[in-house]
Amino acid sequence: MGKRTVDLRGQKPLLDVVSYGRRTPGHGRTFTASERAQIGRTVTRVPEVMIKVTGGGQSVGAVWRHLRYIDRRGGLELETDDGERLQVKGAEKALLEDWGLALQEREDKVIYNGLPGRKPVKLVHNLMFSMPKGTPPKKLLAAVRHFAQETFALQHRYAMVLHTDQDHPHVHLVLKAVSEKGARLNIRKETLRQWRRDFAEALRAQGVAANATERAVRGASRTYQKDGIYRAMRRGCSTHLEAQVQSVANELRNGRHVNPGGGKEKLLRTRRDVKQGWTSISELLHHDGDVDLAYRVRNFVGKMPPAYVDREWIAADIIERLRRSTQDRPRTP
Repeated sequence: MGKRTVDLRGQKPLLDVVSYGRRTPGHGRTFTASERAQIGRTVTRVPEVMIKVTGGGQSVGAVWRHLRYIDRRGGLELETDDGERLQVKGAEKALLEDWGLALQEREDKVIYNGLPGRKPVKLVHNLMFSMPKGTPPKKLLAAVRHFAQETFALQHRYAMVLHTDQDHPHVHLVLKAVSEKGARLNIRKETLRQWRRDFAEALRAQGVAANATERAVRGASRTYQKDGIYRAMRRGCSTHLEAQVQSVANELRNGRHVNPGGGKEKLLRTRRDVKQGWTSISELLHHDGDVDLAYRVRNFVGKMPPAYVDREWIAADIIERLRRSTQDRPRTP
């Protein structure tokens, strides 16, 4: 899993703390009401929305298999863009025919066949919308439904399914890549940023606390779930994460300092810019008389986790796990 950092000087994040921090006090409020609201949500660590592109079928068969997976072979309700709700065996095949994916697949082969180095294009985009444990599943589904209607209705065909079999509820959405007018949708970083912003707004309309910011402005640098390294080790399979864990464990076992690898310098530079931005925001808020929010911003910056790359987080997790196991070990009389 490669390290992903966000250089705030070269991109437009969802909450641009660097640009915010460059503002100067003037007449009236420095920040708009919506900006203050997002600052408040971020520093109080309101749950962040997640929209993940999990793949996309390049053949009708692949799309059919994914639909069969997400609706549990007809066991779960499949909701379509026209409001139809299907929960019968064979609904997936009928949906593929309705979308005309077989014809789309043939047309794509004609267009792209023979182009050197050209990979098969996606017939659909597979998306997943999720929120942390405790989010009401029905409200999550209602928010995704509203988001999809506002974003894709009358343009791209789609179908979605709610899953509640894990700790956190999530919705799988299959989106036809080519619109009804023949335009192909390419999902870029800016696309996902806007989608996250709109999805968070839809959740808040349902009464669910939700926020959408960049990881870097929250001081987050860990790119994996904390328990993931131990699950990877138990599986015994060859994965990039497992290889990192084994490498770090060997360095710790041999008493060597853990090599952070690439990305550390960039991460530290980004963290410095983020802290400077937040500090300036706190000063501007204080100047505006919003003392409470200014204090929350300072407290938020003071409690940011260390600016670690993955290998450093893995080392910290291993050391903490060993410390706990030593404490829990029964003492012999």
